[in-house]
Amino acid sequence: MENPVLTQEVQPDTPLKEWLVEYVGEKKSPKNGEVVTEMVVEVMMQEFPEFLAVVAEENWIRGYKQAIADVEEGEKFILEEMRNRVKK
Repeated sequence: MENPVLTQEVQPDTPLKEWLVEYVGEKKSPKNGEVVTEMVVEVMMQEFPEFLAVVAEENWIRGYKQAIADVEEGEKFILEEMRNRVKK
């Protein structure tokens, strides 16, 4: 499963994106002139891997916390359902 955002053209609608699109465009020299998200990620991996590592780690931690919260909610639901069945 590939993330469709990776192939989307980056719109330089902020000063940072303007700079980044120009920088990545110079590095990658796309034939059609379009800089897509995947190109930005590739350049960031090459030149600023510690930034991406922090973002990935934070994303993993948030996902893990959400998974734990989901399991706890599921357990509460199951226990409540069991209590309701016993009462009947």
